[in-house]
Amino acid sequence: MLFRTLVRTALLSIFLFGISLPDARAHEIDPGIADIEVGADIATVDIEMSVESILAGIDLGLNNETAGSPEEEAYEQFRAMAPGALESALEAAWPALSAQFQFVVDDETLAVTLDGVQIPDVGNIDLARNSILTLSAALPEGAAPVQFGWHTSFGPLVVRQVGGGEDAYTAFLTDGELSQPLPRDGIATESAGAVFWRYILVGFEHIIPLGLDHILFVLGLFFFSLRIRPIISQVTAFTIAHTITLALASLGIVTIPASMVEPLIALSIVYVGVENVLGFGNLRYRTALVFGFGLLHGLGFASVLGDFGITASHFVAALLGFNVGVEFGQLAVILAAFLIVGLWFGKKDWYRPYIAVPASVAIAAVGLYWSIERVFF
Repeated sequence: MLFRTLVRTALLSIFLFGISLPDARAHEIDPGIADIEVGADIATVDIEMSVESILAGIDLGLNNETAGSPEEEAYEQFRAMAPGALESALEAAWPALSAQFQFVVDDETLAVTLDGVQIPDVGNIDLARNSILTLSAALPEGAAPVQFGWHTSFGPLVVRQVGGGEDAYTAFLTDGELSQPLPRDGIATESAGAVFWRYILVGFEHIIPLGLDHILFVLGLFFFSLRIRPIISQVTAFTIAHTITLALASLGIVTIPASMVEPLIALSIVYVGVENVLGFGNLRYRTALVFGFGLLHGLGFASVLGDFGITASHFVAALLGFNVGVEFGQLAVILAAFLIVGLWFGKKDWYRPYIAVPASVAIAAVGLYWSIERVFF
């Protein structure tokens, strides 16, 4: 009993120590944000984005961090450039890059013009720098609507139509998809129902396949016990907790940088894995602990909704849809684990020593690796 108490105390100390660590993942690249205005004969868009990452050729569709990528050295060289030098590099590369930005009318891709770029001073080179690109495309005759998007390698993109107030179209695009058709003679809008259903998919994708750290955490909950009550207690506590902080963070009431949140999420994975191995077995304590970790994971989820232009009129629908999608993703993970492992081996005498414990060790090991990587690399 004393040993377990000491181990538990040590684990909590390591976890809390992570709060005091310096900023990690400094070169995490945020999704681009595109404000588009569609006129009768021209469409113009201002995109807030990382110019350095696209010049370096980093595939942000696979990973939104520059650290560890093959193009990291090139990125750092661009990141150290003064605004004038970086603008010159962008103009030199524009003939090749222009095709990666798409204005589409009637399935025809239009020529894109770079009208201007606003690049901040170098500042702290250990932090990503967001510039603003102004692009335009001459529209063909007629009243056919316009779609906009960019290449999948540039990562996620938020598209917002300018001039329509709170009901104007806003979308979070992934995998190189295009916006919905935006009319030339008015403003595209979305109903709350459409936003709700769209964000269910966004939430699900944030777990499967994009949220590997969240998947491992949920698997850590699964390998704690195969009994229904512990699983339901933990998942319910986790759900309530991440819903609270997701709402608070998305509204800007609570703000904690991802550089702190992400290493702590990794440490939470370490904790549940080690606790599974040691078999602490106190359901009440475990449920309370999972609730605390859920508050932390909610801050991680908020990165999807935080600055993506969700208007006040659609915020509740987006938040609810995203949470439903996250829950579907978590339940899918648990169901898959049960069908693959629990159903066949859960009642075997050797299930815990040969399956649950080794799996928990592997989960803790991966979490420890991520903790180190997210702090020091």
